[in-house]
Amino acid sequence: MKRHPALLELSREHHQALKMARQARLAAASGEPERQARLAAELQAWSADALERHFIEEETMLFPRLAQSEHAALAIRALDEHRRLRALSAELAAPNATTLARFAELLEAHVRFEERELFERCQAGLPAIDSAG
Repeated sequence: MKRHPALLELSREHHQALKMARQARLAAASGEPERQARLAAELQAWSADALERHFIEEETMLFPRLAQSEHAALAIRALDEHRRLRALSAELAAPNATTLARFAELLEAHVRFEERELFERCQAGLPAIDSAG
């Protein structure tokens, strides 16, 4: 399904999140503590800036609407995953392969969930896209 214009930027940000998850997974598997430390610092900075802004937008614009619908469980799940990702980001202050791998796994799963389930439900409740332009 074509993404609704109201969700396009969030979907673009999801693409960047998948790139970050891949980098985290590769660093975790590398066995190189210096590489892991560099990436953990990069992930923390990205999480505090871009990811946090993304979360806040979803939490203020999308989740309240979902919470008032028959899809409230999706909003609850997404909020829980945001909480867990924030906690894992904080754990990256003491980087190790396990934390990087857990962060990567949850971030990727979270993005896939939002794109495949949550955004599809949100999009169904948005005004129709005018295909004429």
